[in-house]
Amino acid sequence: MRRGLKAAALAALLLSGAALHAEETAVPLGDAENGAKIFRTCSGCHQVGPSAKNRTGPLLNGIFGAPAGAIEGFFYSKALKRAAAEGLVWDYEYLDAYIENPKALVSGTRMSFRGIKDEQDRHDVLAYLRRFSDDPANIPEAEPTAQAVEVALAPEILAIVGDRDYGEYLANECLTCHQSSGSDQGIPSITRWPEEDFVIAMHAYKQKLRPHPVMQMMASRLSDEEIAALAVYFKELE
Repeated sequence: MRRGLKAAALAALLLSGAALHAEETAVPLGDAENGAKIFRTCSGCHQVGPSAKNRTGPLLNGIFGAPAGAIEGFFYSKALKRAAAEGLVWDYEYLDAYIENPKALVSGTRMSFRGIKDEQDRHDVLAYLRRFSDDPANIPEAEPTAQAVEVALAPEILAIVGDRDYGEYLANECLTCHQSSGSDQGIPSITRWPEEDFVIAMHAYKQKLRPHPVMQMMASRLSDEEIAALAVYFKELE
């Protein structure tokens, strides 16, 4: 069964041995004026500027370099709170990945926005939001940032058919913490997860793009076939 993993999620989250290139790069220069126009589609939920308030989504003043879930007075989803506890910080790369596909970076987020797929449009929006950073030096416009990664995912990973019985065998270790009932008390539920969400999350942990050290360690032990097997098992777990 070929999984319809979104190209946006793959570009943001999955690293494989097929092709990997990293180099020093400058933060992309976006067009803030165009970004202001594009941001109108976000303004029903988010506000920026001196009079900004929390709405359906939190205000976005000072978002660059801020820890996830840090806006005072806003009621965050459990998923976002977990991401915050795991150390997610809104640097340029994570902001770019999140507005491209929110659910790829934070599974279970209440943010229903489908994402901005056009790369330049995202740079433009971030250039606009950068105007409202308390410390613009957090995201310099022309200085090197951390490593930029270009990824080409091996097509065969997308075509892996998970073995449910093998997934059940592997799941014993997962179920020492996660509850088969689907309860998320104390630890997030992974029962009845869509397969592609599970695969995206595990590859993100495996490549240390999700900042949870225990999950990074666990995922690093798994092959692509084992991840696919677990995805099938937990999707069908009753």
